[in-house]
Amino acid sequence: MHIVIEGQDGTGKDTQAKKIKEYFEAQGKKVVAYSESGTGSDDDFVAEIAKLNYGSKQDIGNKTRVLLYLVNRYEQWRKLAEPALKNGDIVITTRNWFSTLIYEGYGAGISRSFITKVHKDTMPSHYFNPDKMILLTLNEEEQAKRLGTQTDKKWDRKQEVWKSQGNEFQRKINAAYLKVAKEYNIPTIDASGTIDEVFERIKNVL
Repeated sequence: MHIVIEGQDGTGKDTQAKKIKEYFEAQGKKVVAYSESGTGSDDDFVAEIAKLNYGSKQDIGNKTRVLLYLVNRYEQWRKLAEPALKNGDIVITTRNWFSTLIYEGYGAGISRSFITKVHKDTMPSHYFNPDKMILLTLNEEEQAKRLGTQTDKKWDRKQEVWKSQGNEFQRKINAAYLKVAKEYNIPTIDASGTIDEVFERIKNVL
């Protein structure tokens, strides 16, 4: 089973992915979970690519960023997801190619047809059809509050290129997420409230 957790920055994707992993492991199932961005990866190559995207001076081109994300997306799928799925295990990924389509496409103005093409040419067909996918959403006030407090032990995540954008940009991204969710029939879940409250909402979808 392949489960995808999507949503804007600050919606708690990684936190909920961890809860889902623990939930299935408590049932005796084997679970592989990772972020397609590569943050937190134990793979040195993937971690270096993530560092270019998140820990640099943020002066790289947005089309370059599309390709860097795709590198990590493909490498982790090849090394982690494919073997696990073939073994009958559960794979949980935070983010998928929709993040690139939305942030670099709708947000930064990179051709959405280009983003779609390079992904379709690179990723296997079954990547695009996860068994379960959910989109976490937040109201503008709560998201701004969460983004204002996010930090990372390796770098200050408040300075990331998209997290540091103002409310107008965040509204554009939120609208794009809702548009894509409607187009691809992805369930949306309110990410406000406590971690456990959000997890209960997710379980109803899973």
